[in-house]
Amino acid sequence: MNRKLAITIYLSTAIFFALFFVYPIWHTVKEAFVTTDGGITFAYVIEIFQNPVYVEGLVNSFYMGLFTTVLSLIIALPLALLANTWNFKGKEILNSLILVPLILPPFVGALGIKQLLGQAGALNSFLIDLGMMDAAAPYDWLGEGRLPGVVLMNALHLYPIAYLNISAALANVDPAMEEAAENLGCHGIRRLFRITFPLIMPGMFAGATIIFIWSFTELGVPLIFDFTRVTSVQIFDGIKDLSGNPFPYALVVVLLVLTVMFYLLGKRLFGQEISASSGRASTGRSLRDASPVMNAVCIGAFSLVTGLAVLPHLGVILLSVSNQWYGTILPSDLTLQHFEDALGHPLTLNSIGNSLKYASLATLINVILGIAIAYVVVRTKLQGRQFLDAMAMLPLAVPGLVLAFGYLAMTREGQTFDFLILGENPILILVIAYAVRRLPYVVRAAAAGFQQTTVTLEEAAQNLGCPPLKALRKVTLPLIAANLIAGGLLAFSFAMLEVSDSLILAEQQQHFPITKAIYALVSSLGTGPHIASALGVWAMAFLAITITGAGLILGKKLGALFRV
Repeated sequence: MNRKLAITIYLSTAIFFALFFVYPIWHTVKEAFVTTDGGITFAYVIEIFQNPVYVEGLVNSFYMGLFTTVLSLIIALPLALLANTWNFKGKEILNSLILVPLILPPFVGALGIKQLLGQAGALNSFLIDLGMMDAAAPYDWLGEGRLPGVVLMNALHLYPIAYLNISAALANVDPAMEEAAENLGCHGIRRLFRITFPLIMPGMFAGATIIFIWSFTELGVPLIFDFTRVTSVQIFDGIKDLSGNPFPYALVVVLLVLTVMFYLLGKRLFGQEISASSGRASTGRSLRDASPVMNAVCIGAFSLVTGLAVLPHLGVILLSVSNQWYGTILPSDLTLQHFEDALGHPLTLNSIGNSLKYASLATLINVILGIAIAYVVVRTKLQGRQFLDAMAMLPLAVPGLVLAFGYLAMTREGQTFDFLILGENPILILVIAYAVRRLPYVVRAAAAGFQQTTVTLEEAAQNLGCPPLKALRKVTLPLIAANLIAGGLLAFSFAMLEVSDSLILAEQQQHFPITKAIYALVSSLGTGPHIASALGVWAMAFLAITITGAGLILGKKLGALFRV
């Protein structure tokens, strides 16, 4: 590629990130430290740590992130070890089903969990029918304060990210190192802890980082569970009184600083010391054929986890076909009317069109930027290209809630970027928000395609007189089309069901995307939750198709899209 063109791409991308990644964060940080008369103060941030309500929210957020991460790793690690050690019956199908939890936003799945594990839910009704529980004092499985329910819902949604990263790390472990340990008498569990775990720690850290950041700042699930004593919900509630109220800004800054601190601490403890020993395997890992007993263990483990992960989806499906479901094991009155209502309701029909429009435009931006960034990073020797790559991946490490709040703050009336709100229509800022948040998936997918495609084909085309851009368009892009389609599918599907940006930036009903419509329906009386569940089922079917397609195209490389 022409050096001048590469520099142009570099600078253009840097400007894009400066305007729509760095500036929103900086604007929020600035508002947290500036007084009404323009002076500098730390009083607002200090107040966050002195106010017991805010402190409780931060502590609960930390617990939410920590427990979700630990539970996700507890679920994912044994499955990854089994899958990368044994060949067993139905492995391909069971391995694919691991992705099932990703096909529904967790805050929608929370509706199903509440129906199954609530005090008047299906499980308690079953135990009451068996005489194992007093109907007058049903057990609260979701726990006082709702934290256990939030953690369970988050973990059942996010463990596939840990599984994909750990599986990729295990595939890169050199079998020769494990064999050497065996020859020196280091067997079984001891070899696992002394050799294998240190080697896969970077992969575990990569997955755990995304899970922690995601769950530490999760907004949708606490909202559905009415778990208000958490920082993300406190920020969301503070948006209603943003004018002249510095504390939502201060909360966002504290949340951002703590997220960065946790990430750097984990990087120091787990990322640096063993990164040098985690190179690619010199030979392929040889899997053993499972004995009948081990075959049953592997199938049972995958089936059990998948069954638990499917419970929220099952609850949502049952709620979507029910007229009445309270205090019974199964819905007492079934109907398909809610599916028709979900596609005919003024709120939902408009929201589907909005989401398709927002996500399509964002994906188009992502594909163009993703190809340009990946090409500069992989195909050129431009100084600073690694910084460009790191910059493109940063949105994975910054909480979506922080960025969404920054976009809202910088587009308020009288602010620099208020022109991005067309009247009351947030289409431009929502498209930008979706694009920034999902760009890493396309960059990683495109980079993988460029790395797998030899550069000699482009050079041959250029030697025959084909200009660099035409060689890229005619030769390379068709060869990496599968990677671009996979990355684009993921970016599009996750943008369609983006939560934080949608809940915060879409304020008028006519501009609601799908997730904001679902939230509005859940909060309404009558059949609102049932219609919300039906809309969730439609979204589930859509995401299932797109993620399955991306998984079939990228295989184990899918895990690389969830790394920072």
